[in-house]
Parts: sequence; structure tokens; C-alpha cells
Amino acid sequence: MTIKILAFGQISDILSGAEIELDNIDNTEKLTVELNQKFPELIRLKYAVAVNGELVSGRAILKHQDSVALLPPFSGG
Repeated sequence: MTIKILAFGQISDILSGAEIELDNIDNTEKLTVELNQKFPELIRLKYAVAVNGELVSGRAILKHQDSVALLPPFSGG
């Protein structure tokens, strides 16, 4: 099972690119743990998670080829 991760803003810099793929991740909690282990700089950041274009909070189930966006806080002017 492969999940596509799309990173934006500062998160993209931490992941060294705007898009990566991870295998064997079936929910957003596992995804967060995996990302924090691979990229410890993420631990200090707050960011929103969207699955297939829908914001999620808490634990969400992930399926093969889902697209998960990591969205840093937005600021406007």
C-alpha cells in the first residue's frame, strides 16, 4: 500500500521536496509517527492534514494511493 505525501511551505523544505511516497501506512496516526521518526524537525511544527483534498483531524483511515497533504499554518494580509 503506497500513500503519496504532498508537502507545502516549510514542510516541503524539511522533507527535501514537495512530494514523497510512503508504504504500509494505513492511518494518519501511523503517518505522523513515521514522519516524525524520519523528519524530527516536524515534531516542533503545527500543520493540518488533508486526505484526498479533505481536512481531517484525529485518526483517519488511509487507503492505497491516497494523497495526503501536509499544510503549514496560513497567514494572510
